[in-house]
Parts: sequence; structure tokens; C-alpha cells
Amino acid sequence: MQINLTELFTRDGKELDVTADLDMTSLSTPEGEYELAEAEPVRLHFVNIGDRTLTAEGSVKLSLMIPCSRCLEPVKVPFSLDLARTFDMKLSSRERAESLEEQPYLQGYTLDVDQLVCDELYLNLPMKVLCKEDCKGICNRCGANLNKTACDCDRSSLDPRMSVIQDIFNQFKEV
Repeated sequence: MQINLTELFTRDGKELDVTADLDMTSLSTPEGEYELAEAEPVRLHFVNIGDRTLTAEGSVKLSLMIPCSRCLEPVKVPFSLDLARTFDMKLSSRERAESLEEQPYLQGYTLDVDQLVCDELYLNLPMKVLCKEDCKGICNRCGANLNKTACDCDRSSLDPRMSVIQDIFNQFKEV
């Protein structure tokens, strides 16, 4: 959803409360596409603090479907995000880029709420997601989900990098 912020600049101290629904259906990351399972509307409170500067505070609750790090089954991961930003509208897009304060969710006087939430989600994504604490993962031979079925794969063969150590153990057994 796009929010036009121009009406806030009529006077210093002007406030605006906005409730916006998210238009996004998924979150794209380098690891993959995470489906948005559920989302409450985003609540934002804007204040013109003077000198063409705005503050925005808000919150949103949503859930993403993220694959388990071990078995790849989708897991519903809830997020409760608190948003707090300051927008200096005196700076042009070029000046923001030069000062390393790029704000891709702000184009002119229009705020892209979906992009603002995505930026906050990127910062809050967990490093590892597990479907359950004792997840067994998948078989590295046949790819079966070991939480659901047991496979008959031979797990006695060792990692080829460990063959030298195995040879040493075999030499000591002969003596």
C-alpha cells in the first residue's frame, strides 16, 4: 500500500494515524520465497517534528511459512514487528544514497508500506528454523524425511575424507 505524506507538511506538529493492509503475498530472500501465511493490518503514527522531518512509529503482526532447516517442511513463524523511522524530507534521493541512508520504501512524498515491512522482516528473520526441537532431518542418501519414515539406506559407510583415519584404526587392530 502507498501512503501519500504531503498533507503532514501543512504545519509543524501535525499528526496522522494510518491503518494499512499489506498487499504483499510473499517475501523474497536469497534463500527462497517465503509465503505470507497471515497478517494483521499495519498501524502507523506519523508526526511532523518540523524542519521537513517526519517520525513514524507503528507495529505489525504477521506469519511467514519458512522451510525447516533440517527436513524442509514448511513452518509457520510468527513475527511481531515494531517500526520506528525518521524521514528527513530535505534530502534528495541522491543525497540519501551518498549519506548511506537509502530508504527504498520512500519515493518522493510516498511511503511504500510493504517495502517498509519487508525491510524490517529482513532484519528479523531467524538464522535457523526447526519444525520441532528433535527434528531428524532428511536422509542424505535417498532424501526421505526421517521424521515420517525410516529408510533402509546403508549409513555405515564413512565420509571419504575420514578414510585415512579409518586406515590408522585398522592398523592398530592388526597388532
